Amino acid sequence: MGSAARSTPPGTPPSRGWRDWVLLLGVTAAVAAETALRTDVPPQWPWAAVLIAVAVTTLWRRRFPTAMLATALGVATAAGQLIATDLALVSSIYLLTLVYAVPRWGRGRSMVAGGALMLVAVLVPSLVGSAPWADAWGSAAVVLATGALGLAFRWRAASRARELEQVRLLEGERLARDLHDTVAHHVSAIAVRAQAGRAVAATDSAAATDALRVIEDEASRALAEMRSIVRILRRDDNPELAPAPGIADLSALADAGGAAPVQVEVTGDTSTVPARVSAAVYRIAQEALTNVRRHARGATRALLLVHIDALEVTVEISDDGSPAHAPPSGGYGIAGMTERATMLGGRCTAGPGPDGGWIVTVTLPLAGSPG
Repeated sequence: MGSAARSTPPGTPPSRGWRDWVLLLGVTAAVAAETALRTDVPPQWPWAAVLIAVAVTTLWRRRFPTAMLATALGVATAAGQLIATDLALVSSIYLLTLVYAVPRWGRGRSMVAGGALMLVAVLVPSLVGSAPWADAWGSAAVVLATGALGLAFRWRAASRARELEQVRLLEGERLARDLHDTVAHHVSAIAVRAQAGRAVAATDSAAATDALRVIEDEASRALAEMRSIVRILRRDDNPELAPAPGIADLSALADAGGAAPVQVEVTGDTSTVPARVSAAVYRIAQEALTNVRRHARGATRALLLVHIDALEVTVEISDDGSPAHAPPSGGYGIAGMTERATMLGGRCTAGPGPDGGWIVTVTLPLAGSPG
């Protein structure tokens, strides 16, 4: 599968990276440049030193958002009592990155504490009369907008994580179905050949040897396909990029042996069939023929017909066994075939044939499922 990568929980902060150091250097340069170049306000070098010192908190803003916000506000409040001039540097706006970090990366009580801290920082100056209420409302609007942005990105990350997890589970389910189909097909062929070999072992040693050869081949194929699928399921390994078996490989199903010989007929242009539709045809045919080997009592032949036209692929698998050999209702065979067909926008029917035996008919559009 194009492996759906394991999703990171939305509240889990990433490791510190080069962007954090760029932010720190950028803030330092911006504060220093503004302090040196602005002439419309009194000299701000004491505030510049404070802002540059506080900027270090941005390196830990994701891991300890509320603590870093509290540190920055505490240092700024203490500095305000010692520095005669008011802070007038626009570059101090970088402190909003600490405000953003609280709803984006905070957890539970940390977010509540951060919200309360921001509320106090915004309202207290106006409550004690050191700043007009218009400033308080303006600051509150900016803080709320920044916090809402943090929450929005947190929600977006959570939604993305859920989507990735859903894709991973769906892909794992499909691979599990492929593994089931592969094992069931090959093991059924092995069981049939083993029974045939036991029946003729005493009278025909050549036939018994031939049965052992087929069993060996089937076991080798099953192991190879299982290993290929398991490699994909192991997320720490690179998946193989070999194409899945398709319509061109249907002859291998006929060569798998069994009590009922399989005749395969393919009509139409196979090059027009998309890879995923071709793979679905193969897996459905594999499952249907496995059911024939397991449940078709008295069957002497099985017929696999594939017809391709300009719009769709029609697959029919039939046998001449007992008319009452439907697979057990608790099995996954028919349900799996039906689900595969439905996922590609097609349909699957299965039931007894008019002249006995069992018939599985599948129709798949060449365009596949629009979803």
